[in-house]
Amino acid sequence: MQGFAAPALKKVRVGCIGLGMRGPGAVHRLANIPGVEVVALCDIYKERVDAQQAWLKKNGKPPAREYIGPEAYKALCESDLDAVYNATSWEMHVPIALYAMEHGKHVFVEVPSAFTVEECWALVEASERTRCHCMQLENCCYGEAEMLALNLCRKGLLGELVHGEGAYIHDLRDLCYADWAPKPTKDKYGYASFWRLKHNVKHKGNQYDTHGLGPVCEYMNINRGDRFDYLVSLESDQFNYEFYGRSKFKGHAWKENLKVAMGDMNTMLIKTANGKSIMVQHDVSSPRPYSRINRVTGTMGAFEGITFLSDYADAKGNLPEAKDVLCAGGCHCRFGWGEKPGDPVHGYFDAKESDEMREKYRHPLWRPEISKVAKAIGGHGGMDFIMDLRWCYCLQNGLPLDTDVYDLASWCCLAELSERSVRNRSCSVDIPDFTKGGWKTAKPLDIVDVDLKKMGFDVNNIKKDNSALSV
Repeated sequence: MQGFAAPALKKVRVGCIGLGMRGPGAVHRLANIPGVEVVALCDIYKERVDAQQAWLKKNGKPPAREYIGPEAYKALCESDLDAVYNATSWEMHVPIALYAMEHGKHVFVEVPSAFTVEECWALVEASERTRCHCMQLENCCYGEAEMLALNLCRKGLLGELVHGEGAYIHDLRDLCYADWAPKPTKDKYGYASFWRLKHNVKHKGNQYDTHGLGPVCEYMNINRGDRFDYLVSLESDQFNYEFYGRSKFKGHAWKENLKVAMGDMNTMLIKTANGKSIMVQHDVSSPRPYSRINRVTGTMGAFEGITFLSDYADAKGNLPEAKDVLCAGGCHCRFGWGEKPGDPVHGYFDAKESDEMREKYRHPLWRPEISKVAKAIGGHGGMDFIMDLRWCYCLQNGLPLDTDVYDLASWCCLAELSERSVRNRSCSVDIPDFTKGGWKTAKPLDIVDVDLKKMGFDVNNIKKDNSALSV
């Protein structure tokens, strides 16, 4: 499936499964893309389906078919449509993805798409057998800072890449302890039946690596000239979940006394076949600002980019535009082209120079006419929209997707492998080659683009979606 392009679709008919936290934003984004129609809605709660039908009607979109119930996704996958957008709880990602592909549907799966090596192989083999795309919806690969870094790497400005760092550091304790799903019309977010918390109770290791790891893999051409070889994973004990439970839920027996297996901070180190190194951290329980780190270093320079950090919010909680965060110190750049070895490199570009670099090497998917639409329709500052815009454009034009099922599998299998390492005193663990050697000849991801005019996009007639997720 490397470089695979499905026949072009004049109209992309999408069925959205899972309308809780991320699903509604997907419905709104997709419905705003010309040539894309949301033809089916599915959830276990009727209220959630009703809410999205109301949104479609309010925004002049045709009504979608309704599928309600724990296994209603099967009928949706069997129906007449082209792609399935899977934004359900984690344990349903693999069953739905497999069922969708077996019924000839391209499938786009929320993060993380799988947790075990066996599940990853099942997705790879199903995609290969059915010739259906299976793409992980890794929105952070489409962040402004991440795409800027990719452009810098592709232009060779950092020299040969040596080391990358990513992370998912995000205090999620309040969401994990909240079960708001039965009241979707009253409460905006929540994890039904505490499914995310239950996963953390059972598991160690890095169970959510791809937000930080995915972009680094693109910079370093993982599965496209290089591949993961082995990893080691070490983590702290668990303190913050249990401290939070005792402090906030006195008298609620199970919440107050809950024992969580997952350590607060996990650090995973990966060695690649070509001798490069990658560090990925995971911490969803410490009271600290959000960070994906997003760092890459090479023989000629380094890049660091941090976008949409909560500690940049103003007094009303509003987050600044990415440009302001980048210039406020999140996007530090130092480039060494034309300099002699041994020249001092202990400083980064100042704010003015960083802003100039950002403008000069802006990725085309973040050019003004696209970013204007992306920031209005939204989704984590616009990256969700650009992600969906791009894969829809690929399907409409018969192009290969930017990431494929091998990327999904390579990134997601690390959940099991990192846990295996942690539980065995951080021993090294080999990482499978899901490409079966294809990484040696696969072409790196190019600097891709979309043609808004070809899509029929009226960038001047876009309404702001205030319901889009920001963090």
